[in-house]
Formats: sequence, structure tokens, C-alpha cells
Amino acid sequence: MKQFGKILKFELRNYLQNKVFIGITLFLVIALAIVMFFPRIMEHFSGNESGDGERPVMLIANDSPEHAEMVQAAFAAVFAQYEVRLTDADPAAVQEQITSGEAECAFVLHSLQSYTYYVNNLSMYDSNPTTADAVLQSLYRTNAMIENGLTPEQAEQILSVQIAHETRSLGKDQFQNFFYTYVMIFALYMVILLYGQMVATNVATEKSSRAMELLITSANPVSMMFGKVIASCLAGLLQLVAVFGTVLVCFRLNRSYWAGMESFFDMPPELFLYMLVFFVLGFFIYAFLYGAIGSTATKLEDINTSVMPITVLFIVAFIVVIFSMTSGDVDNTVMRVCSYIPFTSPMAMFTRIAMSTVPFYEILISIVILIGSVIGIGVLSAKIYRVGVLLYGTTPRIGAILKAIRKA
Repeated sequence: MKQFGKILKFELRNYLQNKVFIGITLFLVIALAIVMFFPRIMEHFSGNESGDGERPVMLIANDSPEHAEMVQAAFAAVFAQYEVRLTDADPAAVQEQITSGEAECAFVLHSLQSYTYYVNNLSMYDSNPTTADAVLQSLYRTNAMIENGLTPEQAEQILSVQIAHETRSLGKDQFQNFFYTYVMIFALYMVILLYGQMVATNVATEKSSRAMELLITSANPVSMMFGKVIASCLAGLLQLVAVFGTVLVCFRLNRSYWAGMESFFDMPPELFLYMLVFFVLGFFIYAFLYGAIGSTATKLEDINTSVMPITVLFIVAFIVVIFSMTSGDVDNTVMRVCSYIPFTSPMAMFTRIAMSTVPFYEILISIVILIGSVIGIGVLSAKIYRVGVLLYGTTPRIGAILKAIRKA
């Protein structure tokens, strides 16, 4: 236990003193803080540019004077971000006002069924014509009803009928929990690929520098392997806490600017606990595998090739889960099977827990299998680490590794 503590402290200090680790963490923290403050920043700059907060001008030129005020009132109600003005100018004068910056856009109405929309720079996200179509369609229907004998009040009552409905989910709300699930899966994906590769590289570096030979003779390989993996896990968790903690704090400081996003930051406590359990166990599984593979590499340059099967396995699991999430069917046969396979269950079972209703005994079985697999793979990886020192100058083969383990 004393050896394990020393190794854990040494490896963790190496991570925390690594300039790349610190740089990436600071970059992510600053970038996400800027994203969360972006609405406040944009409001500040837009406020300065507009002086008294004036809205851009939308012109309405109408060939039918009897409909002019009605159209202006309707457009002013739906285009609240504009100052809607009536104009008697001809189309050429309207175009000149837009190009000169006096107005941002204009609708030249030929009737309630036809108009021309003018704008200086047409954005790919400009939805003004779509909104105008809906408004003019409603006005046309109202006028048609009035012309056919209905009073304006009766026409308005008919057109303004709202359909009331209520949706009650008796299980999980997939849309609400999709955000949590996607963040956890993506974070696990990034952390495993990044820190798993770092574990493999560190082990291979020790081997290439002959430091492994000295370490093996002075420390228990199980303590060494578990110390390295747990240190990398702690470093990854610290980085995630710094990043997501920044997002949470910045969100609370700018809550009013992110209206409608509150539910994404109110994760249920039990879901957070499951996320933590599956995240840590899933990380351990792959980190031990990366460490074992790193100890068998003959050269540092061989690391990428050696860990390729593990990386491909993890990417396949990631793709299966993402496809199931986006399809909305997270309880399909493939996901159920993957929920009990140690290499896929951290992502598959958590996704099912977050987006479906899973019996507790299934969750318990999956966690027990994961814990047993972590211990088994950890001990096996320690043995591979111990015999890896003997595999110099030869291409590592599974048969040779297993034979060396049996003799160890």
C-alpha cells in the first residue's frame, strides 16, 4: 500500500505539472467561459452601437390603403425586434433607403396575397418571409370571412382558437436527458482516448529508457499499474471538474441570458451518481488495457499501431451508442447486449438509464460485471507489465505474452 501511494503521488504530480495538460485545461476553461458569457458580451456591444437601444427599421409599403394600418399592426406584433413603419415611397425609393442603411428590410405589398421582400444582405437564416406569409394568410382569411358576412369579432374568434394539450411522461424524458447523456458519452470518449494514450506512452517511455527494469525490481507491478491508472483517472476527473465547473458557474452568472436551458443544468442526483460510477469504471477498463499494451511495445513509435485494436473497439462502442441515442430507441437488442459487455457497458448502460426505464437488477448486474472486469483486467495488465520488460527487440505476440505470464 505504501508503494501504491508513492506511485500514485508521483504519477499524479507528473500530470499536474505537465504544461500540455495545464494548457489544454486553461484553454477549455477560458473558451467555455467566453461561450457562456457570449450573450451578455453581445448585448453590451450591441447596446453601445445602437446608442439608445433603437431597433432596426422595417418598412411596409402597401398598394391597398384600406389594409395598411391592419398590416402594420399585425407585422408589429410578430416582428417585435423591428420598428415597423408605413411608407408611401415607391419601390425604387424603398430600395434606396435599404442600401443607404436607413432601413434594414422592407415589404412592398401588392395585395394580401402578394408582396416583394427587399433586404440588403440576405442571410441564410432570414425567416422574415416565412413569418410574413403566415401573417398575411391570417389577414386574408379574416377579410374573406368579413366579406362573407361574419363580423370582425367572429372572424378573429374563429382564427384565434388555440388547441390545448398536455404531455405527461411516465418514464424518462429522452429529449431532456439527451444533453446529459451526450455530454457524458463524449467526455468519456475524449478522456479515454487522451489519457489512455498517455498511460500507454508513459509505460512505453519507461521501457525504452530501461527505467522499467529498475521499477519492477523495487515495486509490486500491481501497485505500479493501479497507481498509474488511478493517477491518470484523477487527473482526468480534475480536468473535467475544472471545465464543467466553469460552465456551471458561468451559467448561473448568466442564467437570464440562457432562458430555456435551465433543465440542461439541473441533472437529477441519482443520474449524476450513475454517470460518475460508469465513467470511472469505464475509464479504468480501457486505461488498464492501454497500459498493458504500452508495456509490450518494443519502441515508442509503435504505440499508435499497438493500441489500434483497443481504440477501434472503443470507437465501435461509441458509434453504436450514438446511433441508438439519435434514433430514440435505446432499448434495442444491441444496446441490451452491450449493457453487459465490460467494454461497452459504461456507455450503453448509462445511456439506457438516462433515456429509458431500466430495472435496478439490470443496473446492478452491469456494475458488478464492470467491477469484476476492472479488477481482473487490472491484475492481468500488471502481469503483462511485469513480463513486458522481457520483450525487447521483438514484435510482441499474444502467444509469447501469455507464455511469459504463465511462467511469471
